[in-house]
Amino acid sequence: MKKVLFDEKEQKKIGMLTPSSNTTLEPICSSMVCGLEEMVTMHYGRFRVTKISLEEDALSQFDTAPMLEASKLLADADVDVIAWNGTSGGWLGFDVDRRLCAEIEKETGIPATTSMLSQLKAFQQYDVKTIHLITPYTEDINELLIKEYEKSGIKVINSVCLGQFVNRSFALVSQEKIQEMFQEVCKDKADGISVVCTNLPAMWSVPAMEEKYGITVYDTINTVVWDAMKMVGINPALVRGWGELFSK
Repeated sequence: MKKVLFDEKEQKKIGMLTPSSNTTLEPICSSMVCGLEEMVTMHYGRFRVTKISLEEDALSQFDTAPMLEASKLLADADVDVIAWNGTSGGWLGFDVDRRLCAEIEKETGIPATTSMLSQLKAFQQYDVKTIHLITPYTEDINELLIKEYEKSGIKVINSVCLGQFVNRSFALVSQEKIQEMFQEVCKDKADGISVVCTNLPAMWSVPAMEEKYGITVYDTINTVVWDAMKMVGINPALVRGWGELFSK
């Protein structure tokens, strides 16, 4: 008889809404909970996102309908939380993310969160009032992000972006370039570092950058995992080796 390693009734399942062209967040999120499978597992549902800009065709990618359809498919797996593992609320507005979560919960009966809302929760919990901002986006997207942070009482001290808009290209940014971006913004003090983009593979460098600059990194991947784990009753401190957020 096959040995049962865990009780599925006790195991929690985190559902992640994923941009279709994203190749970064899935391996990172799954690696974060590697070894914790008896308690929590990650599950992914995609909808089409290929470009990040303020052009109409790019903005329309984040219409509610396809996101709700992907959420309902995740609900078929009986997940315990649904997280939009993406950052569109950063330029469309945090209230857009809040409305999306309400719609997901209404449609599926499952609690929901997003990368940007999770980051705000972490900022509030750890009294983060000033941040440095790192993104691969264009300058106009960064400007909107800065304005949204300001509305929530968060001041951006230094910011840097790469001027890219093709979502697939974000995953191809080298660790050397990412570390140069950290160096560029960390010339001044701040309460935290915000890395916004769930297809930018900055998480691979986060522990080293935190040790080098002495500032906690609130990446939009680690914050959404942290938040989703809390929402399903799993202690985020069980995640090891992925930065200071999980050891606070």
